[in-house]
Amino acid sequence: MSDDIYEAFAIRYARVDRNAAENFVGGDPHDAPMPLNYYIWVVRNRSRTIVIDTGFDERGARERKRTIVNPVADGLEALGVDRNAVSDVIITHMHYDHAGNDGLLPNATFHLQDREMAFATGRCMCHPQMNHPYELEDVVTMVRRVYAGHVCFHDGETELYPGITLHHMGGHSRGLQAVRVKTKRGQVVIASDVAHHYAHLDQGRVFPVVDSVADVLEGYRKIKALADSSAHIIPGHDPLVAELYPAQSQALGQWIVRLDEAPRPMPAATR
Repeated sequence: MSDDIYEAFAIRYARVDRNAAENFVGGDPHDAPMPLNYYIWVVRNRSRTIVIDTGFDERGARERKRTIVNPVADGLEALGVDRNAVSDVIITHMHYDHAGNDGLLPNATFHLQDREMAFATGRCMCHPQMNHPYELEDVVTMVRRVYAGHVCFHDGETELYPGITLHHMGGHSRGLQAVRVKTKRGQVVIASDVAHHYAHLDQGRVFPVVDSVADVLEGYRKIKALADSSAHIIPGHDPLVAELYPAQSQALGQWIVRLDEAPRPMPAATR
């Protein structure tokens, strides 16, 4: 495999049941079940392994009333990832479900947008409506990493390595970033919470946890331009990701899926 082409995986680690009305600004007239899956992502080739986001642990699950289906550490182990050897972690944003599990990857440098750290530690966090998606201890842990020299900050677009670029998006969170990965099937964009579900992207609608509605909508345009097609965009919480993409192995089932392989066609009813 070329040094700029990567395998890419989504690891499903948790879930929460909810209805569609809870997932859209303005609600939803149909209000059918529309659960959230929680994922982290791994991209790797013969030169490097990069983890994207770190999820939350059992404590976080209890506090937020979420269900862990497979701990993040178990998912990394199932993929053969040596957690002590991972040198780079991309944090798409610092919400509780993307930046927890302190100690999971003890030797890594964490890659973060300048605007996300400023947002998570600045004046907006005086408001409960804005600080609710953040876990205080996770933010404090990230500040400690900064002082220890374990955080690399980015401002806008960065080529992290050949074949991997970071793209500031904002919207859901002030410093939210997406990750574009060159794979054997083309440019895949791990959107994280730029779009929670395919429906948000397809219908131009917005998840209720939001810093800027305008930036969310602009983010949809940006990730469509970055990806080779709509089938190359990976939303952050849609259970369909674990259904449409092929399993890493039959033994593991749809718990870990390959994003560098083509997905099955999207069911028409979801469009």
